[in-house]
Amino acid sequence: MAEIQDDDDSALTGADAVRPREYRVEELAAAAGITTRTLRFYRERKLLPPPRKEGRIAWYGESHLARLKVIAELLERGHALGGIAELIGAGESGRDVAELIGLEDAIISPWSDETPVSLSWSELADAFGDQLTEANTAESLAQGYVTVTDEGITHVSRRLMDATTALVAEGVPLAAVLDASRKAQEYADAVAEVFVGLIRDQLLGALAAHDPLPPGEAAHLTEQLTRVRPLARTVADAQFALAMDRRVHAEYDELLRRRR
Repeated sequence: MAEIQDDDDSALTGADAVRPREYRVEELAAAAGITTRTLRFYRERKLLPPPRKEGRIAWYGESHLARLKVIAELLERGHALGGIAELIGAGESGRDVAELIGLEDAIISPWSDETPVSLSWSELADAFGDQLTEANTAESLAQGYVTVTDEGITHVSRRLMDATTALVAEGVPLAAVLDASRKAQEYADAVAEVFVGLIRDQLLGALAAHDPLPPGEAAHLTEQLTRVRPLARTVADAQFALAMDRRVHAEYDELLRRRR
């Protein structure tokens, strides 16, 4: 089998100097980090467009290599081959696959940037003393923030864990802190549902349609989501602060009324 020599700009002139790189089956598979058997399987599943034929030799180009890299990325993200074929088909009908991947990232990437923290049972005993009961542990587990191991616990958020220990240190019973945490979680879920509904109905409605997205629409939606994310957090933070102002003043006025 004749080898394809690396391009040498000093030795190429005219059309040869700009001719795109082409690969035989074995070379393309090696460049993509897969086996020739896998490559042929992708061809059978129509995940790759047909190669250029020159006699009995099939030649693949850079677009084929780029497609294989997209397939590998999608597989790494957990997509099944059937779903990948659908995405590939969408790209061939006007939607760019890379843009669709970027849109998926914008939709499902984490909103939180919390850092987990692990505490041993002795550290927990120092922090909570006799309040470290089975009931409080069960409530912590039920809220989904804590996982338990033989060595201790891991909390998904150092900030929430630090707030819990600080409140207990100020004399607030752990059970009361956990009760407030459960209610706050429910309200936070309700607020999140409001924003999810807003984004779903006002920005992402086109995704629910059966028609393909127009060219460039996935990239446009990705940019919109990127801009909306900090706005949603700003609104939630401002609404909470204003609500605290209202509730604290109302509670204080009621306290003064009772003292009269």
